[in-house]
Amino acid sequence: MMMGTVRQCYRPYLRLAKQRQQLLRRQCLSTTTDHPFVLSHPSTVDKGSERGRVVCVTSGKGGVGKTTAAASFSMGLAKRGRKTCVVDFDIGLRNLDIHLGCERRVIFDFVNVLMEECQLHQALLKDKREPNLSLLAASQTRDKDSLTVDGVEKILADLTAEFDYVVLDSPAGIESGARHAMYFCDDAVLVVNPELSSCRDADKMVGFIASKSRRAELGQKECLPVQQSLLINRYDPARAEAEESLAISDMEELLGLPVVGVIPESREVLTCTNTGSPAILLEDEVPVSGAFRDTVARFSGDERDLRFIRPEPVSFFRRIFG
Repeated sequence: MMMGTVRQCYRPYLRLAKQRQQLLRRQCLSTTTDHPFVLSHPSTVDKGSERGRVVCVTSGKGGVGKTTAAASFSMGLAKRGRKTCVVDFDIGLRNLDIHLGCERRVIFDFVNVLMEECQLHQALLKDKREPNLSLLAASQTRDKDSLTVDGVEKILADLTAEFDYVVLDSPAGIESGARHAMYFCDDAVLVVNPELSSCRDADKMVGFIASKSRRAELGQKECLPVQQSLLINRYDPARAEAEESLAISDMEELLGLPVVGVIPESREVLTCTNTGSPAILLEDEVPVSGAFRDTVARFSGDERDLRFIRPEPVSFFRRIFG
């Protein structure tokens, strides 16, 4: 690919993305819903109610590292002393339990609770490394048709009564699992890779959350919109500088969202996944761990400069010998 081609390709799409963002902002001002509130009204969370916040970690495109991000993000919140439950919404394709190293401990799952085949506390798995973190696994034997709005709302109401944060690991796209995950969220973290296809699909998800979530149905007269932010994963600053991939500014411009974190490309992630240890548990000097910790800190309201976003300087000997 010739230098500059990536940036030139996304310019026509940028105009369409901006038009969609303007349309969605107008659409989100007027609709209401008569659905009864089992999970308390979103405005109570905006005013600092005692119930926990629902955070949806999602993406438009699959394979961007969303579950990896959800595992480290939820572990990071728990490490900061916030009681956190991470829920796997990928019904039928359970993976989050592997990322957290508790796949052999799963007996009951989300659908068992939904079908009242067990109590919620029976299905929750407490992390052995961090007592503030719990997991509610997805089912491997049921399909996404098992999900209902009323059933999901009841489980989230019970979870938010007990936890400060309920992190939903959404499946990619806008199918049933993703729609149920995003509908009740207070915050949404969109995971993208620095490529046009990932950003284009994420833009659809941005619009879906802005127009189809419960907060969107209620309208801004009753509550704040879902707070959406961008988590850029597998970022290679050298390739971005060479214009072989999208730069951070390109993705901000395409999606119109603030960047909550930039996670660099890292070989350590695969090892962490295979050993069931979230990357955030590595030493802070390891770039991927430090980047996840910074992400959690920014989400929690701390000010942190973006790190690992510039190419590492090439040493004299490497320039000579390669």
